[in-house]
Amino acid sequence: MNVANIQLEGLYLAIASINEMLVKKGLVSREEIDLALRRAEQNALGDYRTEDMSPAERDAMAFPARLLAAANNSAGDDFIPPFSELAKLVGQTKDKYPDQG
Repeated sequence: MNVANIQLEGLYLAIASINEMLVKKGLVSREEIDLALRRAEQNALGDYRTEDMSPAERDAMAFPARLLAAANNSAGDDFIPPFSELAKLVGQTKDKYPDQG
């Protein structure tokens, strides 16, 4: 596996842990985090460059926000599912793009 990919997996889990801590401290709600991540996903997919991207490339651009949203929605009792489970959940729940027919 590419070392950069492993580093990104660790980064996503670190951000998910920080999000969980913010929720536990009452600084933000799960709903606020979910909204922020959905906005990030839409901003990424609304970028002018996505018009020239394949569906797989668009999925790659949206993956971080989707994974963090899955972690946010799956977290509880100081437990965040492992990266592999979160990635699987992202793959199972993603929608097709309008141009995918």
